[in-house]
Parts: sequence; structure tokens; C-alpha cells
Amino acid sequence: MSKITKGSGNVYADLGLADAGEMLVKAQLAAKISEIIKLRKLTQTEASALLGMTQPKLSNMLRGRFRGISETKMLACLTLLGRDVQIVVKPGTRSRKTGHMSVIFA
Repeated sequence: MSKITKGSGNVYADLGLADAGEMLVKAQLAAKISEIIKLRKLTQTEASALLGMTQPKLSNMLRGRFRGISETKMLACLTLLGRDVQIVVKPGTRSRKTGHMSVIFA
């Protein structure tokens, strides 16, 4: 019988990647970009022209290959797709030595 281990909620952390937090944020942003492109019924060619990136680069991002794309570029993509982006910086909890990054979609 196999042992089942509960995940942390971040597959990248579960895999032991050093940049797990950044990768999770990028995955969440890419998923939202993909959702908006589908809602607007844009082809990848149309979306890539609107977003100012090549179609292969957009395709890679939408398939989870976003190492060469910054969070800043992904946030810019969201604004180009008609979304408002707000960044909020607030004090962390005293129980943690480092802060926490998360993405909240309204």
C-alpha cells in the first residue's frame, strides 16, 4: 500500500524548488491570463500581438514554462487584458521571520 502525503498547497515547494514562492505566483498569474484570453475568445496570435510578446513565448507561459517571463511582465499582460492590478504591502505576522507573497483575484 502506498503512503499518501498531504501537499503544502505549493507544488513547487513540495518538489523542493528554491524559488517555489515565485513560481507559484507566476503559475497563478499565468492561469488568470489564460482564463481572460479564453473569455475574450482570442487566438494565441491575437493575444500575443495585444500583449507585445511572440506567440511561442505566450504559448510557453500558458503551459507553465514561464522562467524567462518576469512577474512584472505578467502583471502588465493583465492590464493590457483590461484588468486593474493593485499591489498591497502590509506588515507580516510576528510568528514568521520572512514575509509571505500571495495573489488574490477579485
